[in-house]
Amino acid sequence: MLHPVYIGLGSNLQDPASQIEQAFQAIDQLPQTRLLKHSRLYSSKPLGPQDQPDFVNAVCLVETELEAQALLTALQEIERNQGRIKKRHWGERNIDLDILLYADQKLKTQTLTIPHPEIAQRDFVLLPLAEITPGLLIPELGRVEDLISQLETTFVIPLAL
Repeated sequence: MLHPVYIGLGSNLQDPASQIEQAFQAIDQLPQTRLLKHSRLYSSKPLGPQDQPDFVNAVCLVETELEAQALLTALQEIERNQGRIKKRHWGERNIDLDILLYADQKLKTQTLTIPHPEIAQRDFVLLPLAEITPGLLIPELGRVEDLISQLETTFVIPLAL
C-alpha cells in the first residue's frame, strides 16, 4: 500500500542547495518510494546556536510502501552518505532529513514521532508545506495556513529559482 509522506530537508554546510538537490535524488531512488513533488528552496535563520550559517530548507512529498521506521532508517542512511556528522544540538550539518507527516498516522517511538513534534512552530517547514499542498490538514493541529497565521514572526525567504 502506498502512503503519502512529507519529508523536511535542511542544510547549511558544503553548498547547501546542492546538498538538498542531492537528497531529493537519493530519496527518489529509495526502494518502493517515488518522489512526487518538492517545494522550492528557502533560506532560514538557524533555530539553535546563531554562530552558524543560515540554512537552506525544502519539503518534499513522496509515496512509499516502506513503513515509517524503515523509511527513517533509509533517510538516516542518505544523511550518512552525504557526510552528516552531528556536532551539537540544532547545530550545523550537511543534510538533515525529517519525516514530517506519514499519511494520517500518529506514531511515537523512541526514535520517531509523527507528526513531527515541532512542525507547528517551524516556519521553514510550514511555508514549503503550504506551497506544495495548500490546505494540508496536519492531524490534531489544523490546516497548514492556519498554523502559518499563528506564527509570531518568520525568517524564511524563498530563494531565487
